[in-house]
Amino acid sequence: MCRLLQVPSMASDFKGKAIVIMGVSGAGKSTIGEILARDLKCKYLDADDFHSLSNKEKMRQGIPLSDEDRIPWLKSLQDALRESLIGGETVILGCSALRNKYREILRSADPYYKLGSYVSAVKFVLLDVGAEVLADRLNKRAAEGKHFMPATLLQSQLDLLHIDDFEGIYKVDATQSPEAIVNALKSFDFMTKSA
Repeated sequence: MCRLLQVPSMASDFKGKAIVIMGVSGAGKSTIGEILARDLKCKYLDADDFHSLSNKEKMRQGIPLSDEDRIPWLKSLQDALRESLIGGETVILGCSALRNKYREILRSADPYYKLGSYVSAVKFVLLDVGAEVLADRLNKRAAEGKHFMPATLLQSQLDLLHIDDFEGIYKVDATQSPEAIVNALKSFDFMTKSA
């Protein structure tokens, strides 16, 4: 199941396109982002790869990141998105993007973006999953040694996650199979239109 939370009618003047697969840890951002990028034959960026060693160490120790930790990380993601957009390319980014102010930094990768307009070549899709399913996924991933973030930080991420309807964020039920989620994403209008 998927639904649109309200999309602005105006389009950016830019030709490139960035799709941010967002949500808390364990939602499936990397899995879905990699499959979508492969299907679209475009570049996939994992926001975790852009974290500083100190950020990763904090999370490994179960310490939530502060805005002071996150802002430089988000700015580096903004730079990477802008490079692709300027090149007229489509890029997929897997990133938590939990708060509007974080998403504004990413939207601003579009050189034509006007703050607060929510009309950008950067589009967001929330992978929506309940806390119980997320905790199970994170515990399994930790047991397999596949990620640096422990399940103990899940609640801090859920507390930070906030979306307003006017932002135009698409939402997908991420308890479905990865194939069903990717097919739902490919049906959204921003996938077929230029930004």
